[in-house]
Amino acid sequence: MSAKLLIKGGRIIDPSQGLDQIADLLIEAGRVESIGSEPGSAGVPPAEELEIFDASGLIVAPGFIDLHVHLREPGEEYKETITSGAAAAIAGGFTSICSMPNTDPVNDNASVTRFIIEKAREAGLARVYPIGAITRGSNGEELAEMAAMKEAGAVAVSDDGQPVMNGQVMRHAMEYARDHGLVVVDHCQDLDLAAGGVMNEGRYSTLLGLRGMSGAAEASHVARDILLAELTGARVHIAHISTAASVETVRRAKQRGVAVTCELTPHHLALTDAAVASFDTSTKMNPPLRSEEDRAALIEAARDGTIDAIATDHAPHHLDEKMLEYDRAPSGVIGLETALGVALTVLHHSSGVSVSRIVEMLTIGPARAFSLSAGTLAAGSPADLTIFDSQREWTVDPRQFKSKSRNTPFAGWKLRGQVSATFVAGRRVLG
Repeated sequence: MSAKLLIKGGRIIDPSQGLDQIADLLIEAGRVESIGSEPGSAGVPPAEELEIFDASGLIVAPGFIDLHVHLREPGEEYKETITSGAAAAIAGGFTSICSMPNTDPVNDNASVTRFIIEKAREAGLARVYPIGAITRGSNGEELAEMAAMKEAGAVAVSDDGQPVMNGQVMRHAMEYARDHGLVVVDHCQDLDLAAGGVMNEGRYSTLLGLRGMSGAAEASHVARDILLAELTGARVHIAHISTAASVETVRRAKQRGVAVTCELTPHHLALTDAAVASFDTSTKMNPPLRSEEDRAALIEAARDGTIDAIATDHAPHHLDEKMLEYDRAPSGVIGLETALGVALTVLHHSSGVSVSRIVEMLTIGPARAFSLSAGTLAAGSPADLTIFDSQREWTVDPRQFKSKSRNTPFAGWKLRGQVSATFVAGRRVLG
């Protein structure tokens, strides 16, 4: 490969710099060298020294970042490995992913953190940033070794999948995380209010005879975390936000200057609890699919800037596990390879949200939430790029996925918007 690469003639969208223009992008030694809209203005060397990628008709964006991925390694490699998960990420245009700690053993110490980083380095695909546990074993009682995990490479802490129910434990966690420059990511759910529900509490849970999970279980926990963030001065990130009440609580907290960020998932954008009527366990996730009112509130929050990031909550499960009765099947769906298509189809093509805003939620928004050195095409930054066609139509075929699992609710869906090429540090890893 040439030492220099020219991405030629694409529509460069980089919200970190307010860019949206047809231009050339020059890469040298794995970093962005320059962007120029006129021939030669990007400092282009003679043709014999240059590799060229023709991006005409395509959008060139900073590499996508997913703040919420379950890679299952160590412990459940039959569902996913760090390598297969990183390959799925690259296929979906994600050059950086953050791995949740609910592995076996739990990532609650520096040795597991280092293991994840080393396995990702060996894979040589997407960058993987480990998220450490808040508490030992994610049991919600004793704080984990945050300082050691931070030193080993963790970028945030979370007991995702297990909400930290004890408010005093969470207060101490926020204080400790604040002192070590870590973001606290919470799975907001009051387990007493959730009461073992398997879907959203409402009309459809009544019709289907399934135990419902109240939206108040999430919203009340979001409010608690925001109050604790105000008290401690910590940075808190609300994972997979799913209700209108939660969104409004975050919106008001941001207005008064609380250090809170949040993410939404493509499946909560595209689906409602009406989909559960099929009893397809690919519609079972936690938090559950909500009402149409909640979905509309998420779309508006994406439009107005309340939402910081689109995150997949990529949760692989083996086919046999998902083929159980709805009550017994595990929660979770995969999403790395369909995220862009779903986001563009629902937010842009159906709801009129700008492509630039969607790119923002996939790049600089998540980068800022976790203080990652990514999400921009500024000169000197790592040349992580996602190149995509916002108009291309395709049909979701799980048999073609790079992920080891197939538990997607979007099988057979026709989506509009697809990744064309992915580059990590200037190296073409897809397309």
